[in-house]
Formats: sequence, C-alpha cells, structure tokens
Amino acid sequence: MDRIVFLTVDGLSRGAVYAAMALALVLIWRGARIVNFAQGAMAVAAAYAGHSVTAATGSFWLGFLAALAAGLALGWLVERLVMRHVGHDRPLNAVIVALGLVLLITAVLGIVYGNEFRPAPPAFDRTAGFAGLSPYDIFVFLSVAVTVGALAVLFTRTKAGLRLRASAFAPEVSRLLGVNVGGMLLLGWVLAAGVGALAGMLIIPTEFGLHPNAMDRSFVVAFTAAVVGGLDSPLGAVIGGLAVGLVLSFVGGYLGDQVTPLAIIVLLLAVLLIRPDGLFAARAARRI
Repeated sequence: MDRIVFLTVDGLSRGAVYAAMALALVLIWRGARIVNFAQGAMAVAAAYAGHSVTAATGSFWLGFLAALAAGLALGWLVERLVMRHVGHDRPLNAVIVALGLVLLITAVLGIVYGNEFRPAPPAFDRTAGFAGLSPYDIFVFLSVAVTVGALAVLFTRTKAGLRLRASAFAPEVSRLLGVNVGGMLLLGWVLAAGVGALAGMLIIPTEFGLHPNAMDRSFVVAFTAAVVGGLDSPLGAVIGGLAVGLVLSFVGGYLGDQVTPLAIIVLLLAVLLIRPDGLFAARAARRI
C-alpha cells in the first residue's frame, strides 16, 4: 500500500511538470494552429538565461523572472523573424521550419554554453514531506494551477482570448470583422513561449541538469500529454500531463525505467486510434 501511495504521489508530481510544457503546446495550437516542435529548445534557451542570471546575482527569483522574460522575448523573435514569413497553405511547412529552429537553437546554446551538463539545483527541497509531497512539488503544483487559472480567464472572460481563438480558427473572417490577426498570432507565440519557459524552469531541475538537449525527452512526454488531453484543451493538457506522469511512475516502479518509453508510445498510439482529437476535445466544431 505504501508503494502505491509513493508511486501515485511521484507520478502526480512528475505529471505536473509535463503538464506545464503540454500547456505551452496547447497555447500555440490554439493561437496559431501549429504544433511547435521547437518548444523544448526554446524552453532550454530561456532556462539557460534564467540560470545565468541566478549565477550572477545569487537570487533564484531574479533568475526565474529572467527566464520568463527571455521566453516571452524569444517567442516574439521567432514569430516576427521566422514564423510570420512561413507559408501556411501546407501544414508541413511550419513543422519543417520548427525542426530547423531546434537545430539552430541547440547549436547556438552549445557554442555559447558548451555541451557539458551543468547543475541546475531546484529552488526548494525535494525531500518528501506532508502527504509525500516535497516543497518543490508544492511549488510546481501551485505554478501550474496559477498558469491554468490565468489562461482560463484569458480565453473565456476576455475579448483578447476570443480574438486569439478566432484568429486561429477563421483568420479571413476575423480580418473582415476588424481583428488584428497578425497581432493575435504574435500574442499566441509570446504566451506559449512564456509558458514554455516556465515549464523549462520546472522540468530541468528534475532531470540531469542544463544541456542544449535537456528537454528532448520531456518534450516527447509533454507532446503525448497534450495529445491525450486534446490539443485544443488547456484543462485536457493538465489532466493529460498528470495521467502520463502516473503511467510513467507505475510502469517504471513495477516494470523498470527501461520500459517507460515503450509505455509512452503505446499510450500515444492508443489515444490516436481511439480518439484522435484527444480525450477532452469538443465533439463538435467550435462556433465563433
């Protein structure tokens, strides 16, 4: 019984950090109808900026804010300088450009910081405490909960959220109605990159440390979580992240860590075959 409780708590804590990255993928999908395969590399770049500020100032919170600011700025640059000029008549165009961005960002990070793993200690103690949760787990849960709440308010209670969704779903109609579609797409990229930077700051301390490819495995897991929950559902991304975390925890706990990649692939294929739009996707097309 104690083992089950431990694996459950461990799975939920791991799933929460994957949920943060899945949220970033959902955001860019809702805002631009693009699966941003460069999201992990962009998150690593923001994390490097944050940890550099922390090393220079000795303040985790200054580094944390610097990482978020770097993520927002990187999202702005990627949309303005690259994605805005990519033709969207074929969905594969954006995918190829995003994969090219991965190679470019990781190469630049390798040149600037080197290819060695750098320590990235967590800001809070990871020793299990009340209900099996560590202070770091609580910090992760609170960060993800605040982010989900803010996004829910944005998309359901503000005009900017409605315009953002409309610009992605029906850009031509939105332009006729006076919506600045280009500005809304830029907002989507900036928000997604900011949430991705948050995810990087939460995930990297739980992995092996800072490295240009530090988020590669986490991106695959987060992408699975986003697909499981539904690429159009922020709440689905969170639930999908928690579900994937539980799967990884129980499979690793009972069958060994070497089996967890296979479990992720099986889960992804099962969802794609049974419900391709995700478990929490709307059954009918959205009405604007």
